[in-house]
Amino acid sequence: QVQLVESGGGLVQAGGSLRLSCAASGRTFSNYAMVWFRQALGKEREFAASISWGGGNTYYADSVKGRFTISRDNAKNTVYLQMNSLKPEDTAVYYCAASRGRLAVLISPPMVGSWGQGTQVTVSS
Repeated sequence: QVQLVESGGGLVQAGGSLRLSCAASGRTFSNYAMVWFRQALGKEREFAASISWGGGNTYYADSVKGRFTISRDNAKNTVYLQMNSLKPEDTAVYYCAASRGRLAVLISPPMVGSWGQGTQVTVSS
């Protein structure tokens, strides 16, 4: 089991940027793809972005493509989500997750092995 702790959330104006971090400990971080999900109030948790075990491949939801960038530093056991050009509809709790596999694909919650506790991102208009 891997333990995940997110940080970097907060309040930002529309058009602004935030960088989320997720620090991992426990099982071998570099063996697995990492994922960011988000969940807006009253809505289901949705996939945002994933990155392969080595960091060479990424996959994004259409809603964030071109604005968000996922990256990882396996030496630091950390995955990041750089969020630019934020919109009010990006407001959500953002969750870091460790996939059960290695590939950067569209990952659904049943494919996740471990979850972080979440960090709130609020974008004001």
